Amino acid sequence: MGNITAINTTNEIDQHIWSALKNSLYTGARDESIKMVLDYCKAAKLDPMQKPVHIVPMSVKNAQTGRYEYKDVVMAGVGLYRIQAARSNQYAGVSEPEFGEDVTCNLGGVEITYPKWCKVTVKKLVNNTIVEFTAKEYWLENYATKKDELAPNTMWRKRPYGQLAKCAEAQALRKAFPEIISQHPTAEEMEGKDINDLEIEVKNITPKAQNISSKLDAVLSDFTQEPKEMLAELLELIKLHNIPSEIINKWCSKAGVESIADLDAEKQLSCIEWINKQYNYAQDMEAA
Repeated sequence: MGNITAINTTNEIDQHIWSALKNSLYTGARDESIKMVLDYCKAAKLDPMQKPVHIVPMSVKNAQTGRYEYKDVVMAGVGLYRIQAARSNQYAGVSEPEFGEDVTCNLGGVEITYPKWCKVTVKKLVNNTIVEFTAKEYWLENYATKKDELAPNTMWRKRPYGQLAKCAEAQALRKAFPEIISQHPTAEEMEGKDINDLEIEVKNITPKAQNISSKLDAVLSDFTQEPKEMLAELLELIKLHNIPSEIINKWCSKAGVESIADLDAEKQLSCIEWINKQYNYAQDMEAA
């Protein structure tokens, strides 16, 4: 009771509300993190009991030790975006999620079936006219993993459709209401990523690089493998070598596709060879 009393005295928080937040809504969270939630909600005039924000543990590299440590960050959920859109009195609803074809492949030793993409449309009333804002997000460019793994985490395994739909809806809401909705990514979009990824996402809000393994034991040399496995390898290399989004966009533009997930096997192989060539050249220069 000591911690609750101290925080209640300082911030005038009702003990029953604090108990509900601590033991029900944010179970297991540290007192300092729950206090951050309350400060956020107070500043944004939100009801913390509606759980409009989430406490997201994100990894950050310690400059002195070089090791990754976890830091709690308060982030909006897609639910908060809906609240902000509704407050505008211009929100006219959202479409049912539309999904692309199912894809089955092995990621990090786990076989999973997921929708290739999800499309969501948000409707906004502008000068008595309904205007539609559509966002299309790809599963491979959004799914979350555990640190240094390629396999999707538990939530993305259980809800491959639901999690992607949240990401697509969040992007559509940002497009429709840029003046009132934060341009920071939601907790759903940043799940499994680190602080550096957050800085990148703020600059380019559409997630383009998923949290894939940062270590590669060996680059596969057998390019007769199935296209699905080749795509997984390409994604690993992109993450491993931090391939800039400008390069990825150039590949897609040249091929006339929206995402690297749409590249055919031949173009995937070309991208893999280009990355390996660049990486090997850089190593040779360092050795010299």
